[in-house]
Amino acid sequence: MQKVLILCTGNSCRSQMAEGFLKYFSPNTQVSSAGTKPEDLNAFAVEAMANIGIDIANFKSNHADEYADIDFDFVFTLCDNANEICPIYPNAKKLIHNSFSDPANAIGTKDEQLLIYSQVRDQIKDYMQNFAENNLKK
Repeated sequence: MQKVLILCTGNSCRSQMAEGFLKYFSPNTQVSSAGTKPEDLNAFAVEAMANIGIDIANFKSNHADEYADIDFDFVFTLCDNANEICPIYPNAKKLIHNSFSDPANAIGTKDEQLLIYSQVRDQIKDYMQNFAENNLKK
């Protein structure tokens, strides 16, 4: 079974959405997410994912150090900050960086903020679906 770790700073939004997508697109892959400074799961991220039928409501934020000794096939960083201060994963076969805008910076009404989360969600969805289809065993 292939193992994937997805990192972001807070492990509250982008990495959680990416974890949800990879679990959906590649259910036979062990997928984990973590943060360099974990925060509570973001309610807007949960709602944006629920709006397309993926439930991440029970996901937990974890610290990146919890995964230091695991041999991952792929380690992703989804924000520049996590990429810059990412812990070392010497046994990872491949490190991949792709930065996505932080929807937590969205301002405005609830609907306006949710729109930003949905846009970032869709970018992450396309990226993770493409990755799963081209890199993970079926």
